[in-house]
Amino acid sequence: MTTPNHFLLAADNAPSLLPLLQSNPSLATSQDEHGYSLLHAAASYNHTSLLRALVQDFHASSNIRDEDGETPLFVAETVETAEFLVKELGVDVEAKNAEGMTAEEKIRGEGEFVAVSDYLRELRRKGGGAMGMSNGEGDCDGAYQEEAERPPPLPPNVTINMGTMDDEEGLGDADPVFRQRIEELAAMGDFQDEGGQQKLREIVRDAVRGVEQDSGRDVRRRVA
Repeated sequence: MTTPNHFLLAADNAPSLLPLLQSNPSLATSQDEHGYSLLHAAASYNHTSLLRALVQDFHASSNIRDEDGETPLFVAETVETAEFLVKELGVDVEAKNAEGMTAEEKIRGEGEFVAVSDYLRELRRKGGGAMGMSNGEGDCDGAYQEEAERPPPLPPNVTINMGTMDDEEGLGDADPVFRQRIEELAAMGDFQDEGGQQKLREIVRDAVRGVEQDSGRDVRRRVA
């Protein structure tokens, strides 16, 4: 008799899965050739009751990793599941994948489940979740706030070179309208928040469009 695919059963939260695991408990901690586990399947499809059973009844690790070094938290699609993983099952919110990103950073970069990344960011700022707090709550709050203010990591194969230039090389001949817009934006108190960054992107986009019109050629984004 062919054994049912337990990964598909986990994705569907099929009633036949738990009896199958009871008859063969090793399946609860098994992983496919890519490191995909039943916990990853259950987290991805928001089956919190199955997650609880896998960890508490079958002793599967809530921090199990796939071939990309990602725990079940990386595939959480709802705040409910992310909160359940962190607060009830003790998943480490600071765990990083093979690319050096946390679940918050990975999910935010993909841009699909923003509510989950917002929840994880707020949790990190408050010092919640399965994170070390050996230096006391006050010290951790400062550390997490400092970490929260850091920009997200760049995509693979993209680098930024920063330096200084003289006025003659920089804004000396800049369009006075753009110069004024940039100076006004820099003077805003909320320049570093999402609203300020959006306004900066709009200025850059308008400037690029002006260059394209003046030069009569296409300007493509270059990544290094």
